[in-house]
Amino acid sequence: MMKNIVLLYVLFSFMIILNCSSQKNRRTDGQSLLDERKREIEAVLKLNKPVLLVKQTDIKSSSEIQDIFISNSKLDKFFLESSSQKKMLNEIFSISKARPSDLPNGSAIMNMENLYRVEMYNYAMNASIIGFVDLAHRQVINIIFYKETQPDIPPHLVELAMEMAINDTAVINEYGEHKLDQKPIMAGTKTALNRTKCQRSKHLCVAPTFVKGDKALWAIVDLTDLNIAGVKWTQVGETGMAVTQRTMQNDKIMSCYCDKNNVIEKNDWTFSYSMSRSDGLVLTNVQYKKKELFRNVKLVDWHVSYSKIDGFGYSDAVGCPEFSTAAVLAVEPPYFEAIVESGDTTGFLLGQRYYSEGWPTPCNYNYHQYFEFYNDGRFRPVVGSIGRGCGNNGMYRPVTRIALSGEKNNFYEWNKNTWKQWKKEQWTLQTGKTLYQGDHQWLKIENDNKQGLVILANTGQMRDGGRGDNAYVYVTKWDSHRDEGETDLPTIGPCCNKDYQQGPEKFIEPDPEIIETSSIVLWYVAQMTNDDTKGNEYCWAESVLKNGVYVPVIYPCYSGPMFKPY
Repeated sequence: MMKNIVLLYVLFSFMIILNCSSQKNRRTDGQSLLDERKREIEAVLKLNKPVLLVKQTDIKSSSEIQDIFISNSKLDKFFLESSSQKKMLNEIFSISKARPSDLPNGSAIMNMENLYRVEMYNYAMNASIIGFVDLAHRQVINIIFYKETQPDIPPHLVELAMEMAINDTAVINEYGEHKLDQKPIMAGTKTALNRTKCQRSKHLCVAPTFVKGDKALWAIVDLTDLNIAGVKWTQVGETGMAVTQRTMQNDKIMSCYCDKNNVIEKNDWTFSYSMSRSDGLVLTNVQYKKKELFRNVKLVDWHVSYSKIDGFGYSDAVGCPEFSTAAVLAVEPPYFEAIVESGDTTGFLLGQRYYSEGWPTPCNYNYHQYFEFYNDGRFRPVVGSIGRGCGNNGMYRPVTRIALSGEKNNFYEWNKNTWKQWKKEQWTLQTGKTLYQGDHQWLKIENDNKQGLVILANTGQMRDGGRGDNAYVYVTKWDSHRDEGETDLPTIGPCCNKDYQQGPEKFIEPDPEIIETSSIVLWYVAQMTNDDTKGNEYCWAESVLKNGVYVPVIYPCYSGPMFKPY
């Protein structure tokens, strides 16, 4: 009992500190965060290395780490545009201790005690540069460049976005009040708005959101141009009450699942798993009967769009319960559960839940991820939204990355009553006209011994009550000398594209590689539309009174293909 009281006191004190910090950042000296930001940018662009340094970090040696990182000559091309010789603005968003999920599978780096991960964003290129600094030897171990990707937003930019939204005249007028006293939610979650620079120029944009009755007002803040790109409403339904009770197990999750790999041998399956900072629960070296099937399986992004016309929404992520404004966090440890079908135990699953503290009230999210391991060798990565989200017309597109084992694989698609081999990297879309062989056999991976895995399409026949995936599938070639997603990825795609441009195409275009007899990676992007229609709810949740208290009623939507050995 005393332990619980102490925990509540610490939590309450932390909330007071956050509130005081928020009030302090509004400033009483007439100097706004926006003015300060503009002055900082003006000053840093006069430097030879135009990099805004990290503002908030728990790493004591952050200054030294940044100096080592910025001094690396490989970064020089991000400081100056070659044609115009003009400076390009960069900012270090975060510095953190490196974790197992940050490094390539099988990495030779064994001592991680003095290894730090640095995330830098280039505003001109809309690109992420991730580096690893060995502090003991004062050197940069590796630098990874991701074009058209964005790291998680740091706290000071979240505060800036909130201040801009709260004080913007257009936002205040649209909300219909003389001033905005409520603190917006989802302020650090990346967004887009079609036909603005958030989409056209791929600027860094976020969407502080204000709930009012059965609607939510989105203030689209452009953190590149430092202005309000647009204001939009969504319908969220009756507000209800928050019923989530987040169990504060952060220390246990971080030490037991984020900071180390866990090796499992169960039935005929062997694999390792760990929690990543933004790619959910990650499986590595997945074997069935001592034969390796998958090198790496993980959930990269959640893209959520709320308008077919205006194209705005969120690019979200799930991961460890460290401070991350862009992620829906894990607040419970992973769990194992038996798979029971028709009274028989046919396998087991490894699951993980992520949710916002205000769930299931509007603009709070609840995601579920699990992996199914069957006794007959079938395997299925599953991701689902439990609702409720920030609108009643949302399209959910989770991005799953599946790296196949083996260096001599070929890929096939069932087409016109035969298996047609893909010669180069490409993508395909599952539609109502897609044809399958037998038990929904749609795609297959085959090695040089004519053995492999058949991929069964999800059309709603799986055991989770889903309505089908309508999925995009991409196949890319894996090369051990470059990182195309093997390590923890920043957000790789925009929230609201209605076509194949969901992020994985970045590793295909403009020049697709030959994938015959090679090591391949499969990217799977399901598409699920939520519905709040009474009697037909999907990807939706509500809080209702039962026995005098509010309880959640859920209508989840799940997605994922089935891999079947042959």
